[in-house]
Amino acid sequence: HIGRPITAVFFLCFISSHLTYMWADAYFYNPITSQKANFPLSYPMTAKSFMEKHGLLDREEYLERLEANKENVNLVSYPLEKIQYNRRSAVLNILLVSVNNLRADALNSTAMPSSYAYAQQSINFTNHYSSSNDMFGIFGLFYGLPSSYASSIKAQGSSAVLLDVLKHHNYTLAAFSGDDFDDALYPEVIFRGRDALPDQATDDDQSAIQAWSEWLQSPQANSPWFNFIELTTLDNFSSYETDVTLTTAERFTADYQKSTQAADVQLAKIFAELERLDLQDNTVVIITSNHGTEFNETKTNSWGANSNYSRYQLQVPLFIKWPGKSASEYTHRSSHLDVSVTLMQELLGVSSNPTDFSSGRSLFDERRRKWILAGDSRELALVTDQQTTVLDKFGNYKLYDQNYKRLKDVSPRLPVLMQGLTELQRFYTKNDQMIIKKKREANGFPFLLP
Repeated sequence: HIGRPITAVFFLCFISSHLTYMWADAYFYNPITSQKANFPLSYPMTAKSFMEKHGLLDREEYLERLEANKENVNLVSYPLEKIQYNRRSAVLNILLVSVNNLRADALNSTAMPSSYAYAQQSINFTNHYSSSNDMFGIFGLFYGLPSSYASSIKAQGSSAVLLDVLKHHNYTLAAFSGDDFDDALYPEVIFRGRDALPDQATDDDQSAIQAWSEWLQSPQANSPWFNFIELTTLDNFSSYETDVTLTTAERFTADYQKSTQAADVQLAKIFAELERLDLQDNTVVIITSNHGTEFNETKTNSWGANSNYSRYQLQVPLFIKWPGKSASEYTHRSSHLDVSVTLMQELLGVSSNPTDFSSGRSLFDERRRKWILAGDSRELALVTDQQTTVLDKFGNYKLYDQNYKRLKDVSPRLPVLMQGLTELQRFYTKNDQMIIKKKREANGFPFLLP
């Protein structure tokens, strides 16, 4: 007697909510459509074509309303508040080097002796994770935001707060790549609108390092500088191993190890050039990678990257040679999202709360964190000590244990899940609200008017 009426009520609510959203979407009624951003797993129905076909929507009027409402779209408010500064520390140059596809355990005395020795003299973060298993790890490195924000950032042309802060302090920017920045992420997002990319093409790591060395000896390097070098030796490593007695996996691993040795040679050239130009005492040197590489350790036929969120594809080296800071080793979990926060707080005098401009925190904050956030434009991965939760845009989830084995009869921890989803929405706002906020601040009204 009770079940059927209750079921009917919920069914009517379900149908009416979708019908209401269909109308609101067609007529741009923002008090309803804006709720979609507050519920990331909600995919309400739209039916503009159906309504037009049955005479419920006039196409010309709709296009006019569309033009009038172009500004009322979901944009990213980044940073959430104006960046504040306090007194700066010593003026230091910054060199950020990404050795693409470098997995964490490749940094050892056998495969990369020069880099390993350099890491022992540096601040070494031995439990560090990229924010993505693809090129968007670089996005997290510069912006301090999850990859899901990248499309909105690109659409509205927002600059990385880190680069804005560097500009505020009159740093000169320059970037060099072993494949001439073949990935569109660099010109279209990372360095968009900035005169940082080289004029002459560089088609391998050696030519990129040579171009960087020449830049250091140019007048542009007279002021404090921020340089980025992308080493691509491991992107498409060569086939060295010819022993037919080895399995495919063994040959793949052997080829990768030999390529890491080649990458180590290039890094050694960078270290030597810093010493030759007497820059080691006034330059913060950061060595890391965009993501790791898997040799099918998860037994899911995964080779390389961009196929799962195991530690093999996410965990990467991070070591920093920081003048004035002693060599040390940190074993707590850290993320690419933490790097820009650390530079801004420790070096560039930013006093703003990191939550205003990043999803990360200081690398030197050793407090236990609930999760590491990773993902791409399609999925979100929440990596905890015990398990990894992968959530797609439709709300479907999969759980994996520490060895990335599927957990089929286990439910995700709801608090962790909700915190992660909240972080993916925290920087979104309505453009009209941004305009109101800017006008309010310009007129001296910091409070919200009714």
